[in-house]
Amino acid sequence: MGTDPGLRRLVLGTLLAAYPGPVPPDWAVDLVAEGLAGHTLFGTNVDTPQQVAASTAALRAARPDVLVAIDEEGGDVTRLAHATGSPYPGNAALGAVDDVAVTRRVHQAIGAELARLGVTVNLAPTVDVNTADDNPVIGTRSFGADPDRVAAHAAAAVTGLQDAGVAACAKHFPGHGATVTDSHHELPTVDVPVAVLRQRDLPPFAATVAAGTRAIMTAHIRVPALTGDDPATFSRAVLVDLLRGEYGFTGTLVTDALEMKGAALAAGGVGPAAVRSLAAGADLLCVGARVDAALVERVVAEVVAALTDGRLGRARVEEAAGRVADLAAATRAAVRSAQAAAGHPAGADTGDRPAPDADHPGYAVARRAVRVEGAVAGLDRPLVVQVHTAATLAEGRVPWGLGPHLADAEEIRVVATETSPEALRSLAGARPIVLVGRRLHQLPGAVGLVEALAAAHPVTVVEMGWPGRWRPAGARAFVVTYGAGRANGRAAAEVLGLAGA
Repeated sequence: MGTDPGLRRLVLGTLLAAYPGPVPPDWAVDLVAEGLAGHTLFGTNVDTPQQVAASTAALRAARPDVLVAIDEEGGDVTRLAHATGSPYPGNAALGAVDDVAVTRRVHQAIGAELARLGVTVNLAPTVDVNTADDNPVIGTRSFGADPDRVAAHAAAAVTGLQDAGVAACAKHFPGHGATVTDSHHELPTVDVPVAVLRQRDLPPFAATVAAGTRAIMTAHIRVPALTGDDPATFSRAVLVDLLRGEYGFTGTLVTDALEMKGAALAAGGVGPAAVRSLAAGADLLCVGARVDAALVERVVAEVVAALTDGRLGRARVEEAAGRVADLAAATRAAVRSAQAAAGHPAGADTGDRPAPDADHPGYAVARRAVRVEGAVAGLDRPLVVQVHTAATLAEGRVPWGLGPHLADAEEIRVVATETSPEALRSLAGARPIVLVGRRLHQLPGAVGLVEALAAAHPVTVVEMGWPGRWRPAGARAFVVTYGAGRANGRAAAEVLGLAGA
């Protein structure tokens, strides 16, 4: 017996899928026509602005109120600028500048670009309070380690995005900032009393609710005091009792990607994770990045089976689909208005854009965020050494560093565990060394390499990740950019006096 068409359409209305390549395949468009809530765009879906606009227009032709989502945080996490790096400085840099008006303007600019391209939901901002220096997945995606500062900037970011006509989705509830493991690979645990969460992790979410955020994303983290052995994504105590009951959130609850190990392993697969998320109170289920038609149909079949055998109530799924439909209706109108105001009707060719090295407003903000300890003057044609750091799944493979911005300096790239300080000193000769890294204090071999090198050679260290408390002993200067986006790299090159035109 086939799936009941009415139930299938109902379940499709709660799913946010994805597709490979720059052109939506027929199955992705057909699913939208059949009721799929929408698709998330990743770097593999982005080539040019014109192509993205054409893709969103194709999806919208299948159904006008389709949701088109993207992770466009600025700084380290960008999809639109995955080939070059983001021209916006990112949240940690905005937190360092600590001007909420600037944060609002930056996110409004990001939102305006998304709206012109037909994107309706930005899976941003990240509003986690990064209280763990060794956090492997949040770090510079956070506005900082102070709950009040993060709350103020979180509200400004939500307001900026939504002023541009794009729905904001604050993440990752109830807070991923105190974790030292990555929920893409395992289920992190935050074992603290609920009172600590209320004081440390939850204020930014309360601020985004007050600012009117249209969506909030769940975290695949375990908080034993609230969730027991399960991730928050499967916890009614977190999603309904806390977020909706205590904090008064009435918008759409979006899951983080259900393909992530923090959810899929805990539930026994993406389909069972979808059932558990809906039962807990989630509305819009982000399937993940590696999605095809067969996976969508398996998830639909699992949820329909749960509806049929009583594991899941129909009223709960109807409630979820209704909230998703409300989000789609609101964003459809807002994005059409934004496109019309910009002179870009849905799907139109958006024209040429300035290259990231033009006088982009994000660059000036990134310069304000740079912090320097020590002296950076007198760097005459240094040897620039970029230390390899693997990207997280959230970041993806995006160019970073000083290389594109250097006027007259040699750059090499090394792996810390495969490089000796003697070899670098020999290569540099009489030249000073500028050593550039991300999360150097966490990188195997990096601290030893830096400090051994600095003990016998003039070294300036540029940290483009979360700096933590570590400082490189013996370095003549320590420069912190609070991010590794293209704007952050340009800012560091300028501060060091190494930037070209």
